[in-house]
Amino acid sequence: MVREAVVAGRATVQNVSKYVLMGASSNFGNMFSMAGATLILPFLPMLPIQILLNNLIYNVSEIAIPFDSVDPEIVVAPVKWDIKLIERFMLVFGPVSSIFDFITFYALLVFFGAGEALFQTGWFIESMTTQTLVVFCIRTRRFCLRSKPCRFLVVMNLGAVALAVVLPLVAWGRWFGFVMPPPLFFVFLAGATTAYIGLVEVTKVLFYRYMAGRRAGHA
Repeated sequence: MVREAVVAGRATVQNVSKYVLMGASSNFGNMFSMAGATLILPFLPMLPIQILLNNLIYNVSEIAIPFDSVDPEIVVAPVKWDIKLIERFMLVFGPVSSIFDFITFYALLVFFGAGEALFQTGWFIESMTTQTLVVFCIRTRRFCLRSKPCRFLVVMNLGAVALAVVLPLVAWGRWFGFVMPPPLFFVFLAGATTAYIGLVEVTKVLFYRYMAGRRAGHA
């Protein structure tokens, strides 16, 4: 009984840490992208109501994190709240997400000739898709396909992506200033999201290897 309670407590700390890592890196990346976009655009890269909607959908999708499964090896040893790890994680993975935001900006402006409404719509969809699906990478130190998330998390996150994609395609998406993107945008979105997930997986391996080396050096 005591052992189960200890493991459950460690798993709870790990799930809280997942949310902090995801929220910190996502918000830092969005801030970085927003600041860069304002330097090159004659209009707002995303309307205030679209930013609020983005945050609402994202945060609702993450209510499943407390119920998520935890890799067994991560709760074998006592868990420590590592502020330095969170800080470095934010500074590494935030800019990684911004790379694909800037790629999206370029594609929207150059390949799709986007005006204000299409640009805002395209970035909203890309931002929601990447920051939501990357949860499956960040939630584990393993390769993402080798760590099984709980079904609730899968449903909530895929539902958030589906909502972000469908909103601009239906009439009430106009309430938020969305327009229908061209079909080729979704081809671009699929490729960019796949590349982003791949880069995050590679970065994750290097990041945790670096952090382990630092800990070994200070031992």
